[in-house]
Amino acid sequence: MTHEAFFRIPKQKEIHIHHTDPLSTNSIADGMLDLLPLSLRSPIVLVCIGTDRSTGDSLGPLTGSFLQEANLTHFHVQGTLAEPIHAVNLEEKLEGIQTQFTNPFIIGIDACLGRMKNIGMIKVGAGPVKPGAGVKKELPHVGHMHMTGIVNVSGYMEFFVLQNTRLNLVMNMAKQLASAIIHADQIYADHKVSLPHKWDVSEENFL
Repeated sequence: MTHEAFFRIPKQKEIHIHHTDPLSTNSIADGMLDLLPLSLRSPIVLVCIGTDRSTGDSLGPLTGSFLQEANLTHFHVQGTLAEPIHAVNLEEKLEGIQTQFTNPFIIGIDACLGRMKNIGMIKVGAGPVKPGAGVKKELPHVGHMHMTGIVNVSGYMEFFVLQNTRLNLVMNMAKQLASAIIHADQIYADHKVSLPHKWDVSEENFL
């Protein structure tokens, strides 16, 4: 894969919150901002992964489309319903991002499967998202941080589970993710966040 600056992110507690929680917008936004390389002001690229051909797997491109309509100030959106990033073109799109941006900080956004009790949960954490893991596909890992939403149950016939996921759930989760990201973009743009971490970009790594 393409070669890029390595961002050393301090280990910290991940954010896990249900998309209907009244605190979810602020919690997700705070989780994002805690992991961004604020002192470097590197380009922030949101890679929204998935396809509109599968209801459960449309969380990423739905979120991307909502964000594109919002005209974000500082975050760059890749992956929408009109131009999805999926298994077939993922590697090509990642290479294009490395060409288009200098040392981008990439946030991978994707749907995932999990336990029944966790359906509807949104997670924000350090490290890449692993697209295709739920349906046993080997795809490049994406991002310096990830934002994922549990849309259905894992464990059996995952491809069909994704196909039969309720659109209402995915739409609501995508709207909540987009709302939180828009909020984080506004805070980031207004320089209202502190700079608590020193970021090390002295090493290089691969996606």
